[in-house]
Amino acid sequence: MLTVRYERLGLRPGERLLDLGCGGGRHAYEAGRLGARVVAADVDLAELKEVRQLAAGMREAGELTTGAVDAVGGDALHLPFPDAAFDRVVASEVMEHIPDDRGAADELARVLRPGGTLAVTVPSWLPEQICWKLSDDYHAPAVPGGHVRIYTKAAVCDRLRGAGLEPTGTGRTHGLHSPYWWLKCAVGPRNDEHPLVQAYHRLLVWDIVRRPRATRAAEAVLGPTLGKSLVAYARKPA
Repeated sequence: MLTVRYERLGLRPGERLLDLGCGGGRHAYEAGRLGARVVAADVDLAELKEVRQLAAGMREAGELTTGAVDAVGGDALHLPFPDAAFDRVVASEVMEHIPDDRGAADELARVLRPGGTLAVTVPSWLPEQICWKLSDDYHAPAVPGGHVRIYTKAAVCDRLRGAGLEPTGTGRTHGLHSPYWWLKCAVGPRNDEHPLVQAYHRLLVWDIVRRPRATRAAEAVLGPTLGKSLVAYARKPA
C-alpha cells in the first residue's frame, strides 16, 4: 500500500532514491521494482534486517532485475550520506515522530541533489485530530516515539520552504484507513483483538489484495477529504 505516487515524484530507472524511515520497506521495494537504486534507512535495526532479507528474496525471484534495495541505519537528524547523494527522497510517516522536524527537513534537503524531488507524507490534520481526541494512548507522551504534533498542509509546506525546497503540490490518500484508526482509538489503540477492529482490518487487507471496484470507488470519494495521509511534493532548486 503506497502513499507516494512515483510518477508524480518523477522517479526514473537508474536513479538513486532514499526511503527515510522505511519501516517494513513498502516504498523501497516498489522503487526497486521500478529500477531505482534504493537506500532504505531507519533507526529500527530489526526492521532493516527484515528489509534486507526480503530484498534478497526479491532478487532471487527476479523481481529486482534493474533496481536494487540496500538497508542502512540512519538518524533523520544526522544522515550518513554526503550532500546531493540522491535524485529522489521519500519520507513517509516520519516527520510527525521527530521533535526537531525543521532539522530533519534540512537534512532531507541536504542529501537531495539540485533539481531533485522529494515527497513527505504525514497524518492529515482532521483524521489525526479525531484520533488524538478519542485516545491519549494514541500519541506521545503515552507512546514513546509516537506522534508529537498534528500538521496542517500549510505547516508541512512551511517546513519544506524553510529547508530551501519548493513545494509543487499536495494530496490526500487512504480514506478507508481513517475510520479504522478512529475505531482503534475508540476501543483502545492496542486492542487489536476487538471484533470490530479485526473485521475492519480484514476489509482493508481485502481491499489491498483484491482492489475491488466497490472499495476503489469509496477510496476515490473519501481519499481527497478524509484521507489518513497528507502527501507533499517538493523540488530542490537547480
